[in-house]
Amino acid sequence: MDEITSLDYSQSQQGDTHLMRQPGTPYTIDEIKKLRLKSAIYIRMSTELQVESPENQERQIRAYAERYGIEIIKTYADLGVSGMTAEKREQFQALLDDVDNGRNNYSIVLYLDDSRWGRFVDSRDADYYRMSLERNGVICQACDKPLTMTTTIADRIMTMLKDESASDYCRQLSQKVFIGQSNLILKGYRQGGPAGFGLRRMLLTETGEPKQELVMGQRKSLQTERVVLIPGPQSEQDKVVWMYDQFIAGKRESEIADILNVEGWQTDFGRPWTRGTVREVLTNEKYIGNNLFNRRSGKLKSKQKKNPEHEWVRKDGAFPPVVDLERFYAVQEFIQERHKKMTNEDLLERLTNLQRQTGRLSAMIIDESEEMPPSSLYMHRFGGLLRAYRLIGYIPERDYRYVEINQRLRTMHSDIVLQTVADIERLCGRKISVDPATNLLELNYHLFISIVISRCFITPSGLRRWKIRFDTGLHPDITVAVRMNAVNEDIHDYYILPALEFGQTALKLQDENTDLLDSFRADSLEYLLGMSVNISLDKAV
Repeated sequence: MDEITSLDYSQSQQGDTHLMRQPGTPYTIDEIKKLRLKSAIYIRMSTELQVESPENQERQIRAYAERYGIEIIKTYADLGVSGMTAEKREQFQALLDDVDNGRNNYSIVLYLDDSRWGRFVDSRDADYYRMSLERNGVICQACDKPLTMTTTIADRIMTMLKDESASDYCRQLSQKVFIGQSNLILKGYRQGGPAGFGLRRMLLTETGEPKQELVMGQRKSLQTERVVLIPGPQSEQDKVVWMYDQFIAGKRESEIADILNVEGWQTDFGRPWTRGTVREVLTNEKYIGNNLFNRRSGKLKSKQKKNPEHEWVRKDGAFPPVVDLERFYAVQEFIQERHKKMTNEDLLERLTNLQRQTGRLSAMIIDESEEMPPSSLYMHRFGGLLRAYRLIGYIPERDYRYVEINQRLRTMHSDIVLQTVADIERLCGRKISVDPATNLLELNYHLFISIVISRCFITPSGLRRWKIRFDTGLHPDITVAVRMNAVNEDIHDYYILPALEFGQTALKLQDENTDLLDSFRADSLEYLLGMSVNISLDKAV
């Protein structure tokens, strides 16, 4: 009969059977079965394209558990999630949290092999998470090796080697992927990202024949297919050329954005134009047909950083151009000259004047000022904004007025939720469920509503701006955005935004927005309250 090295399991929490052994004494499989262990299983796959992977993992884990007489009582599964970090693995975090807070009624966690536990960039992380469970009495067990109730030095060394092997696999895979992406760029193929205003993405077959134009959100389904950029509708192409001509004629990016918004033009994301989105059109080489890659990178889940130009991967003339070379490089020369003309002393003088006018400084205040160069130039010239601040004698202080406003808005949020619930209950004559942890309202049993408050920001030029942050992690069906007035003391108006139309994490609003956006504006919550009456979604056909 097979024997395994085992832990002193003198006090089994899984039943009345107690096996008294000295630590390290081997147990037979039959003896382990008498422990009547209860287990959770952890399953992970790194891509949603591995359709059979979860089923295969579970089948092998259950066969392993049956061999040792282990009862599986809970399953944690992270599907389509990278194993290089633990942060974005919700089920892995749930496993750690359940054990840490004593919500587990199992004493062992089974997973197929150590690579499913994680391919951590730092191999020590894998052992750290195992130890965090084992300190709470939960054994971590890979099913590709015999069950071990204790860990010998040899076991530890072997596991460390496997963890390091998994980490090295990630590093090698990252390098191979980068080389593969670079080769495709040099062949003229697009590697991810939206096309941009005035451009479209075209899907090509394996033989290079055009297959179909991809709309926003669509992607190729076959590994052998490729994507290239093509010019968009002629009206958008003409407007891109117009932007270049306006800039050459002397208009600033913000002035061009204002004209576009007045004329009803929107960006490729369906949003109003800003100084930054106009700048993107005026400086991105894809508009002259060049294919660029690796301008920014964050390999192995590290923080994104800008790369020096000599590290960029470039293919000139990869796509049909929308803008001719003469216009493009004329604009680049204007932009460079605009910055080159300013010495460090000029930059600091302008920063000092701005601080005197506004009383405080920030990247947003600098970027919104018409007379100021972008904050990125200060970061580049002085090694960061804080260093530039110190050179003019400005020490940023915590804005306690900002803190006070936020405290008031948090209180107001609770009041608005309570008032909204009371109004709905009065209209429909029944209790409304409110999740105490998330403050999500549940209407008609299946409609979930999130209420967010957007404070008002005043730009240096006196314009009002609001930024709405969606609770995307809570997956509400409707977000009620409450816009505050200029002094953030009273409600200005509401935006009732369905998730089907607004799936992004944030939305920027002005006093006047596009017709699409303002069609969701309301002066009160009467429209929302009306939605809650006489609507039985659970009975709807």
